[in-house]
Amino acid sequence: QVQLVESGGGLVQAGGSLRLSCAASGRTFNTDAMGWFRQALGKEREFVAAIGWNGEAYSDSVKGRFTISRDNAKNTVYLQMNSLKSEDTAVYYCAARPGTYSQRWQDHNYWGQGTQVTVSS
Repeated sequence: QVQLVESGGGLVQAGGSLRLSCAASGRTFNTDAMGWFRQALGKEREFVAAIGWNGEAYSDSVKGRFTISRDNAKNTVYLQMNSLKSEDTAVYYCAARPGTYSQRWQDHNYWGQGTQVTVSS
């Protein structure tokens, strides 16, 4: 059974930082591409960042502020979020797929339950 468990969300003031973690089990983690997506209330799910053997990618809205990384020994992927803005408020999901990374949420087979990030202005 594949399981992805996010943690690290919370309430932070604008300009602050948070680090999200996503612990994976039940798969060969180090061969999967991992992605972070977010969904704000009333909006569609959107791409945030992704990492795979073919590199990394970021949405324009978070580039330069967020950093994705992974620790294969711990089967964990991270999202370091700096200079947070109120528009970053959303539920953040990690997702996994075999092979190369993708910016499309539809390409991902496995999802975590999500963690809420709220940025107060």
